[in-house]
Amino acid sequence: MSGARSGDPRAGGGRGGTSGEPSGLAERLRLIVITDRRIAAGAGHTSIVDVVRAAVAAGATSIQLRDKDASARELAEQGRALLEITRPAGALLFVNDRVDVALAVGADGVHVGPDDLPVGAVRRAVEGAGRGSGGGTRGVGPGGSGPAQRFLIGTSTDDPEEARRLVAEGADYLGCGTVYATSSKPDAGSVIGVEGLAAVVEAVEAPVVGIGGVTAERAAEIRTHTAAAGVAVIGAVMGARDVDAAVRGLLAASSAPF
Repeated sequence: MSGARSGDPRAGGGRGGTSGEPSGLAERLRLIVITDRRIAAGAGHTSIVDVVRAAVAAGATSIQLRDKDASARELAEQGRALLEITRPAGALLFVNDRVDVALAVGADGVHVGPDDLPVGAVRRAVEGAGRGSGGGTRGVGPGGSGPAQRFLIGTSTDDPEEARRLVAEGADYLGCGTVYATSSKPDAGSVIGVEGLAAVVEAVEAPVVGIGGVTAERAAEIRTHTAAAGVAVIGAVMGARDVDAAVRGLLAASSAPF
């Protein structure tokens, strides 16, 4: 992406624009909002659909549907409801863990963890379903429509060597953390700091997104000290009473985009 100054850490890898990255993906990962029904309810929101609607309207570029307690049917219903919000706005929708649900509802991609199907197996499955090929995502600007031409696969790691392996297996982007301490995910790993994030970013050409305890102030720190494509948040948006302000604050964390 443009905007990185000569000599600043953002001029290096993990920025997108490489031959193996779907076109425009890094920009579409600038802010991923991950859903959490319990956190949203605790902030007084009646449903995650309302939170996502406000987040996308405020400029969130991607949504990850995450609900560990939902059945496949419930998750699919949520996914279809969220697609009615994300698709007209040109935002991407990922489903956490469940590649079957992601394919069934026509989501843009899936995010798998270390206990889920291996990335290579997911890539083969989506190719078999006819969603594995294509040169890139739909238009980067607002108002895009239709699914991503290539079904996108994201996964998580905090290890540079593993990051290289996962990208070689077919991962389109990586989530990396825990960058800062967080209470939003009970299974979050050890804190790696911006230094750990930077190491993963520099190890691969695919976009890398920082996750874990991210606030607007910390998003600015990530942008300043790493070449990460963006950030992913749960509590910073799901737990915000003013979702619009929270999203705009994250996006305006610095004077230049990620």
